[in-house]
Amino acid sequence: MDLELGYNLEKEPTLHEGEAKFKSLGWKKLTTCLIVEAIALGSLSVPSAFAKLGMVAGVIMCMGLGLIAIYTSYVIGQVKLRHPKVLHYSDAVGLIWGRFGKELTGVMFVLFLVLLVGSHTLTGTIAFINIANKPGFCALAWGIISAIILFIVALPPTFAEFAWLGYIDFVSIIIAIFIIIIATGIEGSNAPGGLAAIPWSAWPPPDTTFYEAFLSTTNIIFAYSFAVCQFSFMAEMHTPSDYFKSIWALGLIEIFIYTITGALIYRFVGVDVASPALLSAGSTVSRVAFGIALPVIFVSGSINSTVVARYIIDRTFTDPRFKYIRGWRGWGLWVSLIACLTVIAWIVAEAIPFFNALLGLISSLFISGFTFYFPALFWFKLVKKGKWYVGWKNRCLSALNAFCLVLGLVVLVCGTYASVMDIITQFQKGSVRGSFTCASSAYT
Repeated sequence: MDLELGYNLEKEPTLHEGEAKFKSLGWKKLTTCLIVEAIALGSLSVPSAFAKLGMVAGVIMCMGLGLIAIYTSYVIGQVKLRHPKVLHYSDAVGLIWGRFGKELTGVMFVLFLVLLVGSHTLTGTIAFINIANKPGFCALAWGIISAIILFIVALPPTFAEFAWLGYIDFVSIIIAIFIIIIATGIEGSNAPGGLAAIPWSAWPPPDTTFYEAFLSTTNIIFAYSFAVCQFSFMAEMHTPSDYFKSIWALGLIEIFIYTITGALIYRFVGVDVASPALLSAGSTVSRVAFGIALPVIFVSGSINSTVVARYIIDRTFTDPRFKYIRGWRGWGLWVSLIACLTVIAWIVAEAIPFFNALLGLISSLFISGFTFYFPALFWFKLVKKGKWYVGWKNRCLSALNAFCLVLGLVVLVCGTYASVMDIITQFQKGSVRGSFTCASSAYT
């Protein structure tokens, strides 16, 4: 009996120590993690969205969708506070849709984040190709280098340990955006006729098709898709009720960055602005900007691997050695899991010749739920107090959440249609690259 008691007393501090390690995330570090997950080179695709939507619609979309994303993330935080045992997004969906909803959302969660890691391997490949400027060097080698870097950066097992990388990530993207804005502004001013001769429009161009306009809108929507990892991040907070500070901080930062970046670069470059906008600033400036943006590519990409690995471990293991990454067995499992996820992401990204268009399709199918209609359903099922029509507050919030629900369904249907049309158009134009190709030109 004494031996058994001594064993329990010896083991109990170890378990608490493991739990404490994974409960050290404050609201400032949460903000950093959300910034890492949310703000990447995708922010530099916003100017091309402005070119299809026009200046007025672009600004309205950036600000309006940003405010909606802040609200739906606020709802997600309320669900977490009321149901502390919810660790990941699928757990929350399980509360309203049962086991089937939990498993379905789990598959969506893993698939989407792994494909995002694949997207960052390709983005890293493109960055290295532009920086090195050596067309004869096999692009697959750059892809492998990108995957290795993503693997190494994803190794910190807790989000609190990961957060310090977020400061580098944030500074990196701000400097890259700053360089592109200045460079395109100078080039536009020095062009024949100056900025007054730059072609831009307050309204969508007459030749813009519905699918092109909605595809541009989804680019902005996906830039605000930070809700997908919010449950996972909040599970490691020592004071979860502070989450709303992070949501407002991130949301306002994103709205400011996306609106200013989209509006200024579109105004300076015009309707021919490239995506990402780094490619619109001339060869030398683009190479410099890509070099500065490398931390964004790899830090923002690797955190998705960390989130997926945490999800798999939380769903699979209860042993503290594995759950809290302790000892050589725990670390061996963690490193192996991160390596497998990275390799799968790289293989899928290289094997599918229309990978980025496929990612857009998957995003339309999944982000519509993660950002819009799931939070709306959470409010109606888990957050709302009393009948929806009792009291002005319930009526107003019911209308707002009904709008978010409808918006999510519109994005699901129209975004899927636009993404499918984009894939078809790419095949018709012959702009689809080959699988596992060495040709650098296929990535630029």
